[in-house]
Amino acid sequence: MISTPAASFSRRRLLAGAAGLGAVALLAGCGGPAAARDAGPPRRGGVLRVGVTGGGASDTLDPHSPAANPDIARTLSLYEPLVHWDDAYTLQPAVAEAVRPEPGARAWTATIRAGITFHDGRPVTPDDVVATFRRITDPDDPKSGASQFGILDDIVVAGDREVRFELTEPSPVFDQYLAEYSCGIVPADFDVENPIGTGAFKFESWSPGQQSAFVRHDGYWRPDEPYVDRLELINFSEDDARINALLSGQVDAIDQVPLSLTEVVGSYESIRLLTSETGAWLPITMRVDVEPFDDVRVRQALRLIAGREQMVNQVLSGLGAPAVDLYARFDPEYLDPEREQDLERARDLLSAAGRPNLSLELVTSPIQAGTVEAAQVYATQARAAGVEIGLRRVDTSTFFSDQYLQWEFAQSFWNTRNYIPQASQSSMPEAPFNETHWEDAEYQGVIRRARSELDATARAALVRRAQEIEFDRGGYLIWGFPDRVDAHQAYVGGLVPNRTGLSLSGYEFRKAWVSA
Repeated sequence: MISTPAASFSRRRLLAGAAGLGAVALLAGCGGPAAARDAGPPRRGGVLRVGVTGGGASDTLDPHSPAANPDIARTLSLYEPLVHWDDAYTLQPAVAEAVRPEPGARAWTATIRAGITFHDGRPVTPDDVVATFRRITDPDDPKSGASQFGILDDIVVAGDREVRFELTEPSPVFDQYLAEYSCGIVPADFDVENPIGTGAFKFESWSPGQQSAFVRHDGYWRPDEPYVDRLELINFSEDDARINALLSGQVDAIDQVPLSLTEVVGSYESIRLLTSETGAWLPITMRVDVEPFDDVRVRQALRLIAGREQMVNQVLSGLGAPAVDLYARFDPEYLDPEREQDLERARDLLSAAGRPNLSLELVTSPIQAGTVEAAQVYATQARAAGVEIGLRRVDTSTFFSDQYLQWEFAQSFWNTRNYIPQASQSSMPEAPFNETHWEDAEYQGVIRRARSELDATARAALVRRAQEIEFDRGGYLIWGFPDRVDAHQAYVGGLVPNRTGLSLSGYEFRKAWVSA
């Protein structure tokens, strides 16, 4: 039995909290608990109010630098990349109707969708696409996706609706880089104070760390979408407040129901759960450039301490799958290795490293459902191996402050990616979020060869070798792939399971409708 906020979050407390918030809502004339009416067929109109996990004073509307969940939800409402990942995690056209490599994959051409417009009615032009990627890769102010475009030599207008990406080396997976949600296309004169994109919703207002509001983009290119007239995103830093808001009818949907509470929340007649199998992962991060994590034996020992099945069962209530220190479970070349808990071997490794009585501080924060609980379970497991782990809990704003990439022993969260794009984001020295400060010369060489290898068989072998290296020497302790469980009122329709790891149908609220 774990002693965690989630574990102590009883049904009684949940109901008491919901009743309290419901009473407040009624007194305020804001409406009480939702009636159990069904969504029915798609319809237009109404307001969709969504409670989103995390966020804080560092929230942003910048399409190219989203970090917290509310940032990502705003980004996906306002902006769209050239191509995107659909619910099944397959690439689909978005702003571009096609993105194709030239022979040899040393250049790619994107053809902009005919008739697509920005929120202010202006058509999307090749100049806008060029300006977007120059903004992302600005050497004086590189955005979060800049590192994966290190091979981008130039981007030029190639026709009335065509843009050509010229690369310094072949890249058979370049379209995957373009599909990142942080690559939204914006006008050439983009100003973050007046955020304009091609997304289904137009910006109306926001208060950083609190909430944001959007209205329908009537010129949106997908037929009939979006369905709702208005979208409101509300930040919640605590699980109980977010759940109480749903149960009291203050919001219509929430992301990330704590997996220990899915049965309780799902027992309400007016509530529907939305469960998605994903490639999302919640690592514990070890900085390999500082003691004691600079000793690979310590990293290996800490990985051997993790009882992954136990963590999945206790933290995720069984809603997920164990992971073994590798990400990208949906990549065709995913190794799916094994590493069982072995406390005796962990103690031997720590003794050999001269750390038989290791004491550590693990920084944790409710950045995703399950992170704090995972830290608590892992600390308990570590004690059995003679490792004392003290937990330092910080709020999400502090966690993602300037200190974020400096934490020595902390946690993180990532959504679904294939191996090479993920490595470019987190495991290479030039990666924007190299949380473990990992710089392994052999690994870097393998990844650089893999991302330019045109032969699929040879590329697959390189990807597998990169995983072997990271499995042996990397700085991530990855214990599980959590299912994503969201919840919404029964009168909300259109939200479907999504493998990207992003909540509520990938935060694509264009798909949702509310019944009358």
